[in-house]
Amino acid sequence: MKIISWNVNGLRSLAKNDYWQTFLKEAKPDIFCLQETKANPEQLPDELREVAEFSSFFSSCQVRKGYSGVALYTKVEPWKVIYGMGIKEFDEEGRIIGAEYEDFWLLNAYFPNGGRGPERLDYKMRFYDAFLAFTEKLRKEKPVIFCGDVNVAHEEIDLARPKENEENTGFLPQERAWADEVINAGYIDSFRHLHPTLAGAYTYWDTITRARDRNVGWRLDYFFIAQEYMGRIKKAEIHPEIFGSDHCPISITVS
Repeated sequence: MKIISWNVNGLRSLAKNDYWQTFLKEAKPDIFCLQETKANPEQLPDELREVAEFSSFFSSCQVRKGYSGVALYTKVEPWKVIYGMGIKEFDEEGRIIGAEYEDFWLLNAYFPNGGRGPERLDYKMRFYDAFLAFTEKLRKEKPVIFCGDVNVAHEEIDLARPKENEENTGFLPQERAWADEVINAGYIDSFRHLHPTLAGAYTYWDTITRARDRNVGWRLDYFFIAQEYMGRIKKAEIHPEIFGSDHCPISITVS
């Protein structure tokens, strides 16, 4: 089984060119998790709302149009689909879709960006804490895989210019400390586990400065795997050759 995660930075814009159909045809995902869709389902064209061979599920932001949002396309029919964590202030931004499968839970999440001032950073940190508690609750039933744009570069190896960004959101000590908490709770950063010393492996690049041309990037997108399930993970990959967003897709292969 191949699971792909991608912050598409606007699903409708992705559909205006050939990226969408070409990517699906070549990547052949069994489960496809999207973040930052920026659209309600009724705003999407038919080819995005109903994709052949996939069941599709959407969660959109209820408080701001064209903002946030996640989508799940799956060939494997879930036992159950959940939207959010049951906490209004977080759920109304449409940041989480969860799907229960036979032997694991999959959470597709778009974590908040900590920019726009201290209030938003506080929101992000509270979201982080609530999310980890929520995953641990689900984990009592079966192992959890969570993926998406986590909006933090965990270690210095995970961004091109760590020293210059020590005081910038996405690489703040408290954000990185939360990633430590995730790992201490028994979740494995699948890509780093399988590629422990690989530098220059990023998933996001600033478009204004054309940072992708120089590979001045950040690894903000992850598949975290409950350690009791990690033995089933055969591959964890980043796909920088795929364009269409300021992020690139990431994937895992599950036996």
